[in-house]
Amino acid sequence: MIRVLLADDETLLRRSIAALLDLGDGIEVVAQAGDGAGAVSLAAEHEPDVVLLDLEMPGMDGIDAATAILASRPGQAVVLLTRHARPGVLRRALSAGVRGFVPKSIDPDELERVIVQVHGGRRYIDADISAAAMMDDCPLTERELDTLRLTTEGLSVREMSARLHLASGTVRNYLSSAMQKTGASSRHGAARIARERSWL
Repeated sequence: MIRVLLADDETLLRRSIAALLDLGDGIEVVAQAGDGAGAVSLAAEHEPDVVLLDLEMPGMDGIDAATAILASRPGQAVVLLTRHARPGVLRRALSAGVRGFVPKSIDPDELERVIVQVHGGRRYIDADISAAAMMDDCPLTERELDTLRLTTEGLSVREMSARLHLASGTVRNYLSSAMQKTGASSRHGAARIARERSWL
């Protein structure tokens, strides 16, 4: 029996997915969370075989929750569910150690197969999401994307430096480079353009 933890802030959808998964012979939903912080706590408590996380949750999103879970349980199988699969998000998820990335429109039977696959140590990336990532023409480096991501969180250069463990001058250089590549006149403008082009 594969033990699953499911986290999604949409209660009706979360309970529906849990009910469908419980109908199968080899899967049992052992815990449910309504946000990322709850998922991290329940993962430590229940030690599930597979964690299913909604990408977009308030506060701690799916990738942040996955990162926190994997920090204490490196072998944990994690699958992200999303409505909006942007290439930049896929890169972040894979870098965090997520094994599966699927749309919320996935067929329940297919979701069961994905759970079995990642539980067996393999990866599963939805074909459409993978194709979008391969066609991605983002000119920004990962560090430039990191600084723009923190810009969208409202952090100052000093706060970014602390978060990224970099000198303030280095952070300013990354921001300047990102502004130049996007043609923006400010870091906030560069971050907005990066989001509009699905790079973040």
